[in-house]
Amino acid sequence: MEGLVASARCPVQEQRARWERKRACTARELLETERRYQEQLGLVATYFVGILRAKGTLRPAERQALFGPWELIYGASQELLPYLEGGHWGQGLEGFCSHLELYTQFAANAERSQTTLQEQLKKNKRFRRFVRLQEGRPEFGSLHLQDLLPLPLQRLQQYENLVVALAENTRPNSPDHQQLTRAARLISETAQRVHSIGQRQKNDQHLRRVQALLSGRQAKGLTSGRWFLRQGWLLVVPPRGEPRPRMFFLFSDVLIMAKPRPPLHLLQRGTFACRALYPMAQCQLHRVFGHSGGPCGGLLSLSFPCEKLLLMSTDQEELMHWHHSLTLAISSQKS
Repeated sequence: MEGLVASARCPVQEQRARWERKRACTARELLETERRYQEQLGLVATYFVGILRAKGTLRPAERQALFGPWELIYGASQELLPYLEGGHWGQGLEGFCSHLELYTQFAANAERSQTTLQEQLKKNKRFRRFVRLQEGRPEFGSLHLQDLLPLPLQRLQQYENLVVALAENTRPNSPDHQQLTRAARLISETAQRVHSIGQRQKNDQHLRRVQALLSGRQAKGLTSGRWFLRQGWLLVVPPRGEPRPRMFFLFSDVLIMAKPRPPLHLLQRGTFACRALYPMAQCQLHRVFGHSGGPCGGLLSLSFPCEKLLLMSTDQEELMHWHHSLTLAISSQKS
């Protein structure tokens, strides 16, 4: 009878042992990576932020634009590490969560930071020499400042993965289970906000690039407030005559058809004239041929209230990507 009871306990004991092994492995990785993270934060804070402040190579506004709340993020890591080294995971991570807003601020400043770095490297000879000198220090191990600036955002993703794993492998009756669960939730929410900020910044970059490609009076403000999905060349098949190549820009709510400016047009060479704008909310999409995935390309039919477009590509894979992106745009307008 005792043997039966013991065998019934084995699966539970084995599960607990697995939790403990995973928890110990995750905790060790969190501690070791935090030490390395803090070391790198400290190198930038000491050899870049601190010395730039002392030398006055950059004005305070330029230095703030370049590094954002770097020193405050470094301070938050300095607070956290002793808790991790002492094995007080729940208490340390719960306290660390009060500093998560710094990571949101850092993400919001990321695009400005990269722009400031490129501008200063280009126009400020003193700053350029200073950066080259500091990057040559053996402590940086051939890393460049540009490689180090995204470090806090990369670490936030690591925090999410490690703290979630730590919470999941902590027994519910453990003293720090609630603290770890709360910390995992707050860190995941912050990581999601930071991801959304990054997506908006990438979209803004696409919009500025596309707006620069579109010339003429009709093109002004065409990309404002939109979400970019795709661009590329497609052949427009007319009712009569030969297919004509056109550049298409797909956004979440509209499809823009554009025609390249003549090469002899000196002021607007390399740009495109907007020829038509199609609202995706009124689009009906059909694949005429190109279902088989063969090498022959395919044809898409886009029907709008006032016009029907037949778009062709000789690249089957490219056509599939266009079909997927157009489907997404249409679905987003109906939801």
